[in-house]
Amino acid sequence: MPFLLLGPFVRCGFGVTFLVLWLVFAGFTCTGGSEHAATATLPAAFSDLLPHFLVEPEDEYIVKNRPVTLTCRSSPATQIYFKCNGEWVHQDDHSIVRTVDPATALPVMEVTIEITRQQVEKIFGLDEYWCQCVAWSTTGTQKSQKAYIRIAYLRKNFEEEPQGKEVALDQEVLLRCHPPEGVPQAEVEWQRNEDVIDPESDPNFFITADHNLVIRKARLADTGNYTCVAKNIVARRKSTSATVLVYVDGGWSEWSKWSACGADCSMWRSRECTQPSPGTGGKECQGVDLQSLNCTSEQCPQTASGAEDVALYVGIVAVALCLTLLLIVVVLVYRRKKEGLDADVADSSILTTGFQPMGIKPSKPGVWAPRPRRPPPHSKNSHLLTIQPDLTTTTTSYQGTLRSRHDTTGKFSMTNGPLLDPLPNGSHTLHNGKLNSDPSDFVSRLSTQTYFKTLPRDVANTSYGTFNFLGGRLTIPNTGISLLIPPEAIPRGKIYEIYLTVQRKEDLRLPLAGCQTLLSPVVSCGPPGVVLSRPVILSMDHCFDACLDNWAVRLKKQNYEGAWEDVLLMGEELVTEPYYCQLEAETCRLFSEQLGTFALVGESLHMGAAKRLRLVLFSDAYCSTLEYNIRVYCMDDTQDVFKEVMQMERQLGGRLIDEPHVLLFKDSYHNLRLSIHDMPQAHWRSKLLAGYQEIPFYHIWNGSQRYLHCTFTLERLSLGTCELTCQLCVWQVEGEGQSFSLDFNIAKAVLSARSYQDTRALDSEFLLMDSNATALAGPSAFQIPYLIRQKICSSLDAPCPNGADWRMLAQRLKLERHMSFFASKASPTSVILDLWEAQHFHSGNINQLAAVMADIGKQEAMIFLVSDGEC
Repeated sequence: MPFLLLGPFVRCGFGVTFLVLWLVFAGFTCTGGSEHAATATLPAAFSDLLPHFLVEPEDEYIVKNRPVTLTCRSSPATQIYFKCNGEWVHQDDHSIVRTVDPATALPVMEVTIEITRQQVEKIFGLDEYWCQCVAWSTTGTQKSQKAYIRIAYLRKNFEEEPQGKEVALDQEVLLRCHPPEGVPQAEVEWQRNEDVIDPESDPNFFITADHNLVIRKARLADTGNYTCVAKNIVARRKSTSATVLVYVDGGWSEWSKWSACGADCSMWRSRECTQPSPGTGGKECQGVDLQSLNCTSEQCPQTASGAEDVALYVGIVAVALCLTLLLIVVVLVYRRKKEGLDADVADSSILTTGFQPMGIKPSKPGVWAPRPRRPPPHSKNSHLLTIQPDLTTTTTSYQGTLRSRHDTTGKFSMTNGPLLDPLPNGSHTLHNGKLNSDPSDFVSRLSTQTYFKTLPRDVANTSYGTFNFLGGRLTIPNTGISLLIPPEAIPRGKIYEIYLTVQRKEDLRLPLAGCQTLLSPVVSCGPPGVVLSRPVILSMDHCFDACLDNWAVRLKKQNYEGAWEDVLLMGEELVTEPYYCQLEAETCRLFSEQLGTFALVGESLHMGAAKRLRLVLFSDAYCSTLEYNIRVYCMDDTQDVFKEVMQMERQLGGRLIDEPHVLLFKDSYHNLRLSIHDMPQAHWRSKLLAGYQEIPFYHIWNGSQRYLHCTFTLERLSLGTCELTCQLCVWQVEGEGQSFSLDFNIAKAVLSARSYQDTRALDSEFLLMDSNATALAGPSAFQIPYLIRQKICSSLDAPCPNGADWRMLAQRLKLERHMSFFASKASPTSVILDLWEAQHFHSGNINQLAAVMADIGKQEAMIFLVSDGEC
């Protein structure tokens, strides 16, 4: 029977003092502070215990070339070894220390190893380096958690640095900062004139989750140099300083009182530019600072006696009579001389004096100049762009014209590699140079051109990329808007820089008449005029019930002059036209052989037509008063509008208090009403005077406003009241409606206001986070590999007597309505696959397509099993 005898404290080798346990078993003895063997024998009393970890290895970062130490401690244990990336660490690399837990008298084993930078770099890029320790006892084994070892770094260059600005007093200021890439991720702080900005001590500052600095209301004291500072355990980086200048425009003081009437029978008053005085480059006051006014006869002092006045007036009348008589004599003499002239002998110069040639110099920009009725022959194409091509750059040409809109100075030129340079013969050159990697620079350069002045300067809603014959895809995240450029759509040998952007409705007005309503976002893709060999597919959301029996839906396109034209009536598409639409429940897929600006406009055919509205509820994220606001947004049921509202409320610090709801809004000319009910009267009351709020029908139906909202102001009777339960009712007069039950704690909003992590988690729950790249070029943009796609097309394009060709593929994919459109194309299968790619980019399963191929009876279904390397 083994037993345990506690002995005295003794000192063993390497100077380690501990309590010796005399074990009458297999001889558990002290051999020193460290050993090469990580094994021991446990007494029988502890043999039925599993080891448990007192210390587990933690994640570590290797800074520069300093190795890191991983520690593992377990009790009771006979062996402890480390395993790194699936391989056991050699026992000689373990350092072992054995002790006894004084509380339980159990033996404790501690093992440490060192990991160097060279070990981690051996697998860098393949997988993350991890280590785990395994402890044994006679009963069994236990594994610790995995510890990941990463090489720490911080790049030198910021991905986006703040830019200097000049802003007016009380204006909001946004300074952007995207820190350098680093591991671990860099923390960001802002400095003003080298002093750290603390938003908690100065609430006028706000730092967003993506590290941007917001000055809510610019003050004179906010003028200074702002620096974005990024730091982690490796280094500390500073951006270039951005100078913010807060200026004050001058204001006029009140007018002074009128002065006394002077000797000249006038009085005056003045004012000064002192309220406030212009400062730090602000504008001077506009207008006059001195006014004069004639005095009345009673106020004007009499400076001459009566007799003198009479003499003065008589003299003036006499002079006037003399001048009149002289003028009459001159006129009579002139008429007599003119009557003596013979018209037949008149000087021929009289007939040509008014037609002498006149030299006209070219006018400067902004100065009016006479315009000839007919331009000279050499200026026949003067209204076109006339920039000379850069012959030093490798280019290819394509046909097309980009006409100026009454602005000959707005030439389409882009620095650092222009996109389109018109040639004298009307064709244009396409440079193979790359655009600047900054999207904001790309958008700002496009927006300065005449045709592109309507493009929004919103980088968050714009994407662009460079593409060749292999095609690609552009996506605007969280908007449902994408542009698929199929393979071979761009002619071989050409490279195009293509952009995709969503227009704000307030920036671009569509002419709507009668019962017409906007049913989709306004989307631009371009540049217009590029040559395409095959149609591209533009996908965008719509907000109607998708029943063409209720609607007449037209596709509108903006031409070069800015006017909107009807290019397609949905449901009556012609296969010979350059546009064709595939209508889905919530999305429209537009096949287009031309790039440009598009929108869907609908006109209801009867009162059963309905638009889909999305109702979204927000509340104050922080409430320190008795009043509490609930905002109800009513918007078109499209992702781009929802994204805009979410971003706006995120900046305001709002809190989403319920899931979005969809309401069908019919063309019944009735308004939308909203009301709130069933609040606990003992704790809450509504400050709304009427029983409901109402949004007019036409404000919603015409779609000219991206979103509308009503605010319900509630009042709690005590600051201690935090729970709010109520019913929110939304209905169309004499129509259907919905009722939402709200039950939440407003104190949680305080947490979300103070912790941005909560707000970000809320955004990701209700706003689909599209983590895919906004621009994908070549094979990475498609689910079907290029060679497999070619095999499918060659197999199904050829007609088959039993129908096992592209027609059966269209039927299996429920696309039989478009048979005539597919048949009009050189390769019907490729168009079907293009549509499949556009529909299933996020959720597509290529195995499902393989199953369809197998169902058709084609052996080519097996090619889906080919690996990417073989393709």
